[in-house]
Amino acid sequence: MTLKELFNIWLNKYAKHTIKLRTLITYQNIIDKHIIPLLGDYKLEELSSSIIQDFILLKIEKGNLINGNELAYNTVNSIVSVLKQALKCAYNLELMSKDITSKITLPQAKEKKIEVFDVKEQQLLESFCLSKKSNYIGIVLCLYTGLRIGELLALTWNDIDFDKKLLSVNKNVCTIKLNGKSTLYVDEPKTKSSIRVIPIPKQLIPYLRRIKRSSSSIYVITTKANGMVGTRSYQKTYTRILNKLNIKYRNFHSLRHTFATRALELGMDVKSLSEILGHKNAMITLNRYSHSLLNYKIEMMNKLGKNILQ
Repeated sequence: MTLKELFNIWLNKYAKHTIKLRTLITYQNIIDKHIIPLLGDYKLEELSSSIIQDFILLKIEKGNLINGNELAYNTVNSIVSVLKQALKCAYNLELMSKDITSKITLPQAKEKKIEVFDVKEQQLLESFCLSKKSNYIGIVLCLYTGLRIGELLALTWNDIDFDKKLLSVNKNVCTIKLNGKSTLYVDEPKTKSSIRVIPIPKQLIPYLRRIKRSSSSIYVITTKANGMVGTRSYQKTYTRILNKLNIKYRNFHSLRHTFATRALELGMDVKSLSEILGHKNAMITLNRYSHSLLNYKIEMMNKLGKNILQ
């Protein structure tokens, strides 16, 4: 049996019934685009941890299918995960005499620099978005709640409790390809911790009430036909706004990073911030945004230094 044949069995007989549709499509794309072209014709018994390791290194160094450069660490990590799951299945089904997965290693990730908007840029962005059309409110919402783009675009008016000033995150939208066509797919958030309730700053409530009164859509961010806005479409809107305001481009996720940074700068405790962001635990938040605490650390150390005898 070849690796290509194994993937067909593993995906359709095992993985398909235990993972979400979005994940299944992601796995299929990884297999078709990255693994099959280089390893698909190998017989299972021909494969070794050395062959797999060479494949991983090649993907790290030259795996980008667009320009032939380095492939993003997260993508390589996903490729390794898919390979390990399929090969482990083959071993358990006695299609391979050896379990080679334990010897497959992934080089350490390069730490990504988190980019945030400075205070002046944020104020400019907020001022513009709050004075223009209603869909722009989404950018301000992300700056003050830390919502991911998929969570924002799946948000309905029923998810907002105006009296209690609370926002419920219970679904996520992404763009997937089905039968060669891009389509919007709504699902539960990726993890249990992503399902959460976020307090809305009371200053945003009047803006949201005004937009709701003039809206005939169930969605907070909506198309002209009252439908759900796609992630790519909204990202283009976001990019146009940055260009118009002459603000340096940072990806949409930087709105979430900016929220977290401002919250820490104002003294929000890491546990509360972690829950608002939907992280699995506070350590993830602390590791990711420890740079944001530098000014706070300096201030505390200077206060401590006052004890030094003059």
